[in-house]
Amino acid sequence: MRITEQAGPRWGPRRKMLLVLAPALLSQYMLDVLAVGPGVWTFVVRLVWALSVALSALRMDEHSPPSMRLHTAFQSTAGSLCFIALVLVTGGGDSVYFHLFPCLPLVLCLLYPQDSLSVALSGALCAAGAAGLLWGAGRPLSQALLWAGMVVTLTLVGAYGASEFRKAQRAENEGRLERARREALETLAISEHRRAHSEKLATIGQLAAGVMHEINNPVAFIGANLDFLEREVLSEQLASREELAEVFRETRIGVERVRQIIGDLKGFSRMDAEEPTECALADVVSDAVRIARLRLQHVARLAVDIPEDLPPVLAVRRRLAQVLLNLLVNAGDALEARGRAGSEVRIIGGCEGSRVVLRVEDNGPGFPPHVLPRLFETFFTTKGPEKGTGLGLALSRELVEQSGGTLVAENRAEGGARLRLEFPVGGSVKAAS
Repeated sequence: MRITEQAGPRWGPRRKMLLVLAPALLSQYMLDVLAVGPGVWTFVVRLVWALSVALSALRMDEHSPPSMRLHTAFQSTAGSLCFIALVLVTGGGDSVYFHLFPCLPLVLCLLYPQDSLSVALSGALCAAGAAGLLWGAGRPLSQALLWAGMVVTLTLVGAYGASEFRKAQRAENEGRLERARREALETLAISEHRRAHSEKLATIGQLAAGVMHEINNPVAFIGANLDFLEREVLSEQLASREELAEVFRETRIGVERVRQIIGDLKGFSRMDAEEPTECALADVVSDAVRIARLRLQHVARLAVDIPEDLPPVLAVRRRLAQVLLNLLVNAGDALEARGRAGSEVRIIGGCEGSRVVLRVEDNGPGFPPHVLPRLFETFFTTKGPEKGTGLGLALSRELVEQSGGTLVAENRAEGGARLRLEFPVGGSVKAAS
């Protein structure tokens, strides 16, 4: 059996304030008794005033701005008329409450700083009420106009103060929203940066077997050379100087090869925040190919055709190298899954009009028709969990678009897949910006 709890009425802050104010107004009849003595009409005025406030509070819809404005205007008008009636029944121009006429609009400015219409209505009614009571009591016209002017002046001062308060509050809210927006953008940028770094590490993880093999080769002959040197140093008869020099040279080459591999991986995995600069695609391709060969050397032949006179592009070199490495690793995975001799991956550069074009092609099986439309979706992958994260191509497209370029995928007519990258020429990008 399911029991649904019925929600009670939702009391907003304005309604709660008015429901507290209503009995407070009625209880002030005790002050009237102390000030002017008991009186039926005084109690009636207090009761009508309290009931008008309570009725307005009960019928108010705090989620509707028109309803709020209507009820605020009603409360101001009813309150001002009740106050005028209270002054009238407690002595008119000689009432102890008469000098409070200028205070009522100021109180409303505090209660409703967002509603200048209510303050204006109260000020007009209080000014007319003060002048009318003095004129009706036979006071000079100048005195009546003086009080009316005082009420109007204080109403204007209060309205100006409320207006300045609204401006300050609006500026504070806008500043808070701007800070929140800036913090959200900074958080998003950090998140994107970390996501790119995670994808880099995932790509390096896929290259781990090739990296180990590539490092093991120089390490193996470095170890063999050290064994040889140890035997020669400990033996009674040393080898020739030429032979020792050759051993040292081979050892140095092996150490340099290991250092180069580690340096490439370290540089590729760094998270430095870099600004776009003009970079030659030949250099970017060289950075990516040095690492990609670790993956492709036992899978396919890698051919690079980048013209020397290709214009530079405006991009972050390390990010663009990450994109190319992702594409080359994907091509290697597809060719390895096919498992056929004669596999080839090509990187071809060219210039078409004001755009620099870079194509990464392979002669593998290509993209299945049902995969091609979803290729750049986040977390979409056809690989197993040990090889694919579903982020590589989506992130690659984002990084290319951040440089003002495009990345599209298609199947080659002669068979195989093609990833086509287009970039505006570096100089034209700077001129446009």
